[in-house]
Amino acid sequence: MVPLVEALGGQDDLTGVMEVDRSSFATPWSREMYEAELQNSGISFIVVLRTPECRVAGYCSHWLVVDEVHINNVAVRPEYRGRGFGRCLVEYVLREGRNRGAIRALLEVRRGNAAARQLYENLGFTTIGVRQAYYREPVEDALVLARELQNIESNPNT
Repeated sequence: MVPLVEALGGQDDLTGVMEVDRSSFATPWSREMYEAELQNSGISFIVVLRTPECRVAGYCSHWLVVDEVHINNVAVRPEYRGRGFGRCLVEYVLREGRNRGAIRALLEVRRGNAAARQLYENLGFTTIGVRQAYYREPVEDALVLARELQNIESNPNT
């Protein structure tokens, strides 16, 4: 099965994103938070991962600010995890950022989220800093990860 990654398509997709959030995070974003984010067109983006069975199996929200991609959230429904869909979403966003002129990608990840840290390390991210007690519920440090994008293959068909 080859998933499809594409830009958020509308309110039904946003409802799917919120469902993924509720199944993935202790403090999911509200619809109002996402709608406020999407008001920043040209800066704030959400891409969704579709399968034949599921309209929104996962998503990635991110910003493109000048020459940097900042990944805000990446999540996949629990029943679709372990299939490489998180990697597919992040790779798509990195290529899209590169295509739009970004030279660097940044993100924060919970220190204790071993699966996410492994994913990001496998994608070439390295730790450049720590934000003490950055997360709530539970309180936990954030590792700040970065990677350069010059080695990302530019592709007009991301």
